[in-house]
Amino acid sequence: MNIYVIAGATATGKSELAIALAQTCGAEVINADSMQLYRGMDIGTAKLSIQERQGIPHHLLDILDVTEDASVAKYQILAREEIAEIHSRGKDVVIVGGTGLYIKAILDDLNFPDTDPQVRESLEVLAEKIGLQAMFERLATLDPAAALAIDAQNLRRVIRALEVIEITGKPFTANLPRKESSRYPDARQFGLVMDRQTLSERISQRVDRMWQAGLVAETDALIAAGIRQGRTAALALGYAQVLKFREGEMTQEQAREDTKRATRQYARRQETWFSRDERIQWISPTQQRLETLMDHLSKPAPTVRD
Repeated sequence: MNIYVIAGATATGKSELAIALAQTCGAEVINADSMQLYRGMDIGTAKLSIQERQGIPHHLLDILDVTEDASVAKYQILAREEIAEIHSRGKDVVIVGGTGLYIKAILDDLNFPDTDPQVRESLEVLAEKIGLQAMFERLATLDPAAALAIDAQNLRRVIRALEVIEITGKPFTANLPRKESSRYPDARQFGLVMDRQTLSERISQRVDRMWQAGLVAETDALIAAGIRQGRTAALALGYAQVLKFREGEMTQEQAREDTKRATRQYARRQETWFSRDERIQWISPTQQRLETLMDHLSKPAPTVRD
């Protein structure tokens, strides 16, 4: 049984290509977008509706309440269990998403050490003293790859990465692994690439559609569900800005424009992260995506340099 990965920056059309590939191969889809794990976060995460999934089973969507924190370690376990279960039924797997660390956690042998209360407490005290930006800069110095993978506004994850570095004496994320270290060495990875101007326009249009579709009302419902109690969901792009709007920190138009700005910034970080993995074969908008992907699959996987 096969594993295919569709990765790339936000708004590049990953979900649509994943559906087309799954239909062609008779596969099922596993979500690798950390924010699509949350129930009720549909509009702001561009989660496909049931109708848009076109009968293709999707896994690891809507598995967390907004009061819960997403965990890479837990996701790794769940995703690998889903792969085993789908393969046991004779089906191929398509993994789709833009959360690079989640995809890496599925494919590669990442180990996640237990937390150390003393180390964690000292880092939390330091964060209170020097602030989030300084903590993120510290992480970027110690482990640039981790800084690409972690949201600069997510203090919990920044602290966790620094904790792992201090406990293990090693980077939170090592250099992207060679093929032979992969848990699934035969997995085929494809990335969707798009020129900066086109992607920027697509992001702007997507955010406008989200507002028109009711992102503010959706966030209001999540406020009632306790999103402010969680440390992960409340930081999601779009929702974080609407929360600031509701708290009087910015106007609604400022929230919309800040969502566009932050999403473009996030897309650049996604591009940098995925560009480091030599196993990914890239497909551009000028190509017939499904046909190009299938053509790649008819050939041997690219050789990864030692």
